[in-house]
Amino acid sequence: MITLYGIKNCDCIKKARKWLDENRREYRFHDVRINGIKTETIAIWIDQIGWDRVLNKRSTSWRNLDNAVQQAVNAENVTSLLQENPTLIKRPVLDVNGIISVGFNIDAYRRIFN
Repeated sequence: MITLYGIKNCDCIKKARKWLDENRREYRFHDVRINGIKTETIAIWIDQIGWDRVLNKRSTSWRNLDNAVQQAVNAENVTSLLQENPTLIKRPVLDVNGIISVGFNIDAYRRIFN
């Protein structure tokens, strides 16, 4: 099963969805802004790839956070921060049968699906 997590109006999500569609990959899209995200799901991502890769410190959402909140983020509290602010999740998150990857890169997608 393939699940693509993100926000529908994100350019990277649009590119990933287009690639998946053009390559005839069936997937489920999960909009984290509309549908939210479970703590357990975030924990799986963090266990596999690390919280520093899941948290998008380049996002507008990150820049809009209070500096004290930014400085206090750590492995113990990042899951709740991401659940409360799903736009802080780096996009897209691709789950292919439980294997997680973050970000869109054509070469990486080719490797994942070939």
